[in-house]
Amino acid sequence: MASSPGTFLDVIAILPAAGIGSRMQMDCPKQYLTIHGKTLLEHAIDALLRQGCVRRVIVAINADDRYFDTLPIARDGRVSRVIGGKERADSVMAGLRRAQDWNPDWVLVHDAARPCLHQDDLVRLLAITEHSTIGGILATPVRDTMKRARNDATKRGVAQDSVIEHTVDRQNLWHALTPQLFPLTLLRDCLAKALGEGAHITDEASALEYCGYQPLLVPGRGDNIKVTRPEDLALAAFYFTQLQNNCIA
Repeated sequence: MASSPGTFLDVIAILPAAGIGSRMQMDCPKQYLTIHGKTLLEHAIDALLRQGCVRRVIVAINADDRYFDTLPIARDGRVSRVIGGKERADSVMAGLRRAQDWNPDWVLVHDAARPCLHQDDLVRLLAITEHSTIGGILATPVRDTMKRARNDATKRGVAQDSVIEHTVDRQNLWHALTPQLFPLTLLRDCLAKALGEGAHITDEASALEYCGYQPLLVPGRGDNIKVTRPEDLALAAFYFTQLQNNCIA
């Protein structure tokens, strides 16, 4: 049985938020778009701080960021900021270096543009600290038929009219979500090794996988979406409304 909220070991959260969100085609980075009067970043932080074991949140922002300091959350004593890097992994490393100031056993990494995290999912993920020394991620099983594009189309960066090479067997395939939760030292060492050796790192779990570890897959909700494209914002707003209504009920 999972523990009650707030009874886990101390955790520090890191939100890489240094991206410019070019795919959103907006005037500001996607993490600063708003739903229900708050930015996506604020909603993401609020969801994490609802768990008492998350003692501090570190936000890795762009050096040219002009939005973060204007947010009320920037004045919350539990929230710190660092300057991130060009890639997600660089921003996470910057957060990890800052997290060492508080020496937590565990760090949790969450997307800054993922505002609909359900508390049940977060508690279920935090509960793995009771029996795992490696950590794990929230994820959902793949439901759709998956197609792999032909290599030449992929290399050209073609987003339309690509040619199907073959259908991928979706059995045992999962969509990786966030948060992702790992021991600080393990994630730091694996990420440093992977970056140092030029590995392609798309999320924190992939750094551990590169070093031979097998993180847990913790089933999560499909409405825990990441806002990446313009059409995602309306869907996130709908899901967030449903989440709020369920909490009130």
